[in-house]
Amino acid sequence: MADSSPPPHYPKAVLFDLLTALLDSWSLWNRCAGSDDGGRAWRAEYLRLTYGCGRYIEYEALVRQAAKRVGLASFAPDALEANWLELAPWEEALTVLQQLQPHCKLAVVTNCSNRLGKRAAALLRVQWDAVVTAEEAGTYKPDPRPYHLALERLNVSPKEAAFVAGSSYDMFGTAAVGLRTYWHNRIGLPLVSGAQAPEIESPTLDALVAWTSHFGAGIQQ
Repeated sequence: MADSSPPPHYPKAVLFDLLTALLDSWSLWNRCAGSDDGGRAWRAEYLRLTYGCGRYIEYEALVRQAAKRVGLASFAPDALEANWLELAPWEEALTVLQQLQPHCKLAVVTNCSNRLGKRAAALLRVQWDAVVTAEEAGTYKPDPRPYHLALERLNVSPKEAAFVAGSSYDMFGTAAVGLRTYWHNRIGLPLVSGAQAPEIESPTLDALVAWTSHFGAGIQQ
């Protein structure tokens, strides 16, 4: 019997948030803070600062400012930078990237400095087609410029690309740019007030390949 399933229609590119969608930065921040509660409070404040400041301010300075605001001593951001290469990919991340690579260009769009962003991207052993940092773009997400810079590097239009978010703050930017979005919501965070809901939300990356394989056919899951 002939296979009646439709052929795959992948986007030309898939763009990824790095420090939450692909890497388990939560565990490292918690360890450096000395507790899960301290790490989550610190990271929540850092996300609020980076997604709210617009133009690029030194990433490392914002991390320190967030730690101070939630009552953590300077040892926490010092430890985070010293142990940066202990960031670990989510267990399925590399497999998913390897499955996508034959079909799509792959890029990172990260709210990070050039130095730390490129070191973190290299922890995922794939050939990136572009790695765009907030420092390079001159602004933090969700300003449209980091997303647009990645698309320009890839020579791909927004309608030909998908974005994998790690935070719902990204949805402000992807909605403005016109990027269909998969939210990898690993720890079950609520949607930020006013953010557009993603096309698909999942606690893992396991559904990403299937979702992207139907992308060009306009099938929404």
